[in-house]
Amino acid sequence: MDRTVIAYVIYLLVSVGLTVWVARTLSRNGRVFLADVLHGNEKLADAVNHLLVVGFYLVNLGFVALYLSDDETIADTRGIFEALSTKLGVVLLVLGVMHLSNVYVLNRIRRRGVMEREQTPPVPPQGWVAPTAGG
Repeated sequence: MDRTVIAYVIYLLVSVGLTVWVARTLSRNGRVFLADVLHGNEKLADAVNHLLVVGFYLVNLGFVALYLSDDETIADTRGIFEALSTKLGVVLLVLGVMHLSNVYVLNRIRRRGVMEREQTPPVPPQGWVAPTAGG
């Protein structure tokens, strides 16, 4: 079997495996965060979580597929490791950037919700006091 094909197979297996693992980890741990962001609305948190995971898969697996091709032929075992380290390193960076982007956006939404909750008084006003003259 051609070494380039071997490198492609290893790259696909590791990249898809990493993408699935990261997506599952984000989904499992992000659900609690989303529930907080969405003020405890569990159904909406599950729906948003699922949509984020689907988008994560589409973007990352699309990138993995586009980044698969290589113009160079791999001549030896060292070439396999060099090609894989470059390709997998870029995939890991893309996964990390996607993760940090999601966390950043969700944190901004969460902070906005916290600020809105803090602006409303905990108890409605119970009466009105007229200002005193001269005092």
